[in-house]
Amino acid sequence: MTKNSGKILNPGEKIRAEARRRGLFMKCFLRWVGVGFLLLSLSALTGGCRGSESRAEPGKEQDSAKVVKVDVVEVTPSPIHDILVLPGETEAWQDVLVAADKNGRVEWIGPREGQVVKKGELLARIDVSALKTIISKAEASAELAKDLYDRRKTLFDRGIVHKEALEKAKTEKALAESDLVKAKVEYDRGFPHSPISGMVNYLHVDEGEFVNRGQPMVELVNVDKIKIHVNVPELDVRYLKKGQDVMVTIDAFPDLRLKGTVDFVSYKADPATKTFRVRVLTENPQHDIRPGMIARVAFLRRMIPDALSAPLFAIMDKGGERLLFVEEDGVAHARTISIGVIAGDRVQITNGLKPGDRLIVTGQRDVEEGMKVQVQ
Repeated sequence: MTKNSGKILNPGEKIRAEARRRGLFMKCFLRWVGVGFLLLSLSALTGGCRGSESRAEPGKEQDSAKVVKVDVVEVTPSPIHDILVLPGETEAWQDVLVAADKNGRVEWIGPREGQVVKKGELLARIDVSALKTIISKAEASAELAKDLYDRRKTLFDRGIVHKEALEKAKTEKALAESDLVKAKVEYDRGFPHSPISGMVNYLHVDEGEFVNRGQPMVELVNVDKIKIHVNVPELDVRYLKKGQDVMVTIDAFPDLRLKGTVDFVSYKADPATKTFRVRVLTENPQHDIRPGMIARVAFLRRMIPDALSAPLFAIMDKGGERLLFVEEDGVAHARTISIGVIAGDRVQITNGLKPGDRLIVTGQRDVEEGMKVQVQ
């Protein structure tokens, strides 16, 4: 027996009192455990929020510090020239190959390579000694036929001979004169003359050499003017016409700028290349330009008076789209554009820009849509 509150408890009551005491202890223990867990959770949550805030602050500072310095230009309409530059090869204004007009041995050659000749000047002499006899014979026959005609005409006028005899004498006289002319022409073929004014570019024969009819003897060129042939694509030939002024440059003379004129535009395309042959003429008074040099011809296709343009280097290519960046109130904005004529280092913008836009031309590679920028 034990005492409890002045009472003596029997064994059953003692067991029940012990159970109540243990139940009360467990309730208090669980309550304190729950309170502790709740405090730990709140502490973790509070610490996480403080950590998030601590990480967010540097980010804000970083974003505020990410300001790209840029240069801008104001977009204004200005003329732009649509120029087509095509290569070509220079040719002589006149290029003539003088050939032998008869068979024979070359007795003499006049002007040498590089010498200037005038039109009609004697170039060479072929042996024509055998033709002198033929000419003498033809001259004698022509003289005899003339005398015969004169006598018969006198007799006809007196009524001694018939008209048929006079007509026969007239015919014989004409044939004899024709043979004389033919002999002289054949004789003159032994003396080739220059058909143009120019210079001797190449001698194909030497003195003492035997030549046949049609064999090349002297090559002559006239380079007072120069021809340039260029092949123009079918989409561009519509802009060209005869008499149009062009600019010509020669690769061998990079500082030389020449004025040229369109002399001919072909009416039929080359079936293989689908291009049209265009001939350009330019003056060459100093004879500096020589046939066979590479030339560049600049054709003005059209002039756009009020074009909006931008430097080529300002255009960005992102994801297959052409972009320009403009600055508005310290913020960069991307513009998707369409381009037109390219003239030198500038390109026409047909869509995406408007007059007054502040185009970013330096630093555009470092900016993105909506990024803050500082104009220098």
